[in-house]
Amino acid sequence: MRPPWLSKEEFVWVVARTPLVSIDLIVPDGQGRVLLGMRRNPPAQGTWFVPGGRILKDEPLDAAFRRITRSELGVEVARNQATFRGVYEHFHPDNFAGQPGITTHYVVLAYELPAGIVQGTLPQDQHTAYRWWTVSELLAHPQVHPYTKAYFWGDDDHGPSS
Repeated sequence: MRPPWLSKEEFVWVVARTPLVSIDLIVPDGQGRVLLGMRRNPPAQGTWFVPGGRILKDEPLDAAFRRITRSELGVEVARNQATFRGVYEHFHPDNFAGQPGITTHYVVLAYELPAGIVQGTLPQDQHTAYRWWTVSELLAHPQVHPYTKAYFWGDDDHGPSS
């Protein structure tokens, strides 16, 4: 049984002191495009970002993957259907609560889903809008977050340094 959700104050305390572990989803459509959402909330609010979410305490990776794909994409996907793309770190200068002086540090497990798995209406909890982008479009667009762009830089080009 999973422990109860943390209160906002407890979660701010955790974010201020520890990294969070999350899963980011690279979602292709089978036509050379990937799905990005306009972030509704901090961190990265107001930027185009891949869907994803944090792993909860005592939540196995497979269960987290199914929960995150269901809540972010409206379709439940098993982790063994996806391709692991690597471990990334995201350092944000802000936090979900808007508390001054508290940064957010994510250790991110990036996975690419099978092409064409997402169809229909997408949930609007974390994103105000969605758009399908070619890689060249997203790499050139100033409102696509650099951490999202990092998933698409070539092996020899890791983009701007942190």
